[in-house]
Amino acid sequence: MLTPASGPDTAPATLPAGDRSRFRSVAVVGAGLMGRRLAGVFASGGLSVTLTDSEPSVLPEAGREAQHLARALGDAPGVVRTTSRLEEALEGADLVTEAVAENLDLKRTLFTRMAGLTATAVLASNSSVLPISAISAGIDDPSRAVGTHWWNPPDLIPVVEVVQGESTSPDAVADVMALLNHLGKRPVWVRRDVPGFVGNRLQHALWRDAIALVAEGVADAETVDLVVRDTIGLRLGEMGPLTNADYVGLDLTRAIHEAVFPVLDRSVTPHTALDDLIRAGRLGAKTGQGLFAWPPGARQAAGAALAAHVSSELAARRRATDTE
Repeated sequence: MLTPASGPDTAPATLPAGDRSRFRSVAVVGAGLMGRRLAGVFASGGLSVTLTDSEPSVLPEAGREAQHLARALGDAPGVVRTTSRLEEALEGADLVTEAVAENLDLKRTLFTRMAGLTATAVLASNSSVLPISAISAGIDDPSRAVGTHWWNPPDLIPVVEVVQGESTSPDAVADVMALLNHLGKRPVWVRRDVPGFVGNRLQHALWRDAIALVAEGVADAETVDLVVRDTIGLRLGEMGPLTNADYVGLDLTRAIHEAVFPVLDRSVTPHTALDDLIRAGRLGAKTGQGLFAWPPGARQAAGAALAAHVSSELAARRRATDTE
């Protein structure tokens, strides 16, 4: 069995029993696509939710979308309120979740403000890569800061990575995980606060080599994506990488590693091919051109197709579980 190395930042082997009842009121800071959906998921569990954003014009639509989602997901949803005033949003909140842009300085400044407005609420960050210890470095009591990385779309993807920072209280982690269980999610405990946590560390290791394969002329972008989708992509939904390693045999796994590892991309900075595309204004779907062409409406169609695929996969899993 693999055993983690010991050290000062190694988390305890178990968590205390969580208490979701401490959370009755939630504030969501940031009303973009993630924030409004997070508000809807929280409200679906019967919690009172306040959604806030520094741009007041987005709040009416965001609030309506969040409340509609809450009604679609929950039998007795709570109410979603909106305000452009952070002070008002955090008043009485037991849990505050930020869903603002992925910028460390922005998140750190926001956490400092939030900590000054509420002395008792658990402060959560939806960062997908930034360590919660870095985000909460400027607050007086980092024991109540926890990472909660929801995957997009958060109303569909079951897993939420709950990240324990260097100073995070185990009780805060356990209580947040208990709440997420109540909301129908599958929280996983990330015991060490590393950049990218588990999912994005693995995902971007794959992306790094995928970009390198295209840049080196091994295959074009269409081929790389096709190979991933129709080989490992088909298997990963049932068999994760470590189970697969055991399944094929660790001796074979090691032999493959010995042959492949020397030629894998080992860059410690983003690939220059990405820099070239960015300088050319080819940012992907939002500009109409990236590694692929994105004509008008293609991004919306891709998002809808992804949501339909995720829903179908989850429904199939539920049917399989029901027949076992």
